[in-house]
Amino acid sequence: MRKVDSKVIKEIVKDIVFLEQKSELATKDDIEVVNDLIDTLRVNLDSCVGMAANMIGIKKRILVFTVGDTIIPMINPIILKKEMPYKTEESCLSLTGFRETIRYEKIEVEYFDINFKKHKQVFTGFTAQIIQHEVDHFEGIII
Repeated sequence: MRKVDSKVIKEIVKDIVFLEQKSELATKDDIEVVNDLIDTLRVNLDSCVGMAANMIGIKKRILVFTVGDTIIPMINPIILKKEMPYKTEESCLSLTGFRETIRYEKIEVEYFDINFKKHKQVFTGFTAQIIQHEVDHFEGIII
């Protein structure tokens, strides 16, 4: 961990044994984790578009991802529907190299925002792919 302009930048976890462990549901007491994830993603934007809490050493179901210049947090997201599977290659800040995986072009996700307001939303394309990758982290799935 290091501080940059009062922001907390966490080290990226590369320990496979830790990353293979399932994450627990987040609570309102975990809001600071959202901020740490946002700060840590922001300094890694040159090589990363999304981040799950276990990537910074916290086994909670919290993720953040980018859409343009905006970083969006999701707390306890659940993928309700998946449509149109395709094969792709992905990389991960916690791992080296690229790996092949199956993703879905269109997903429906239920999640809480940073204020713990519930949302249900459909995502497509690359944004859907990012969310699926990060949700896999919660299940200990490493691509």
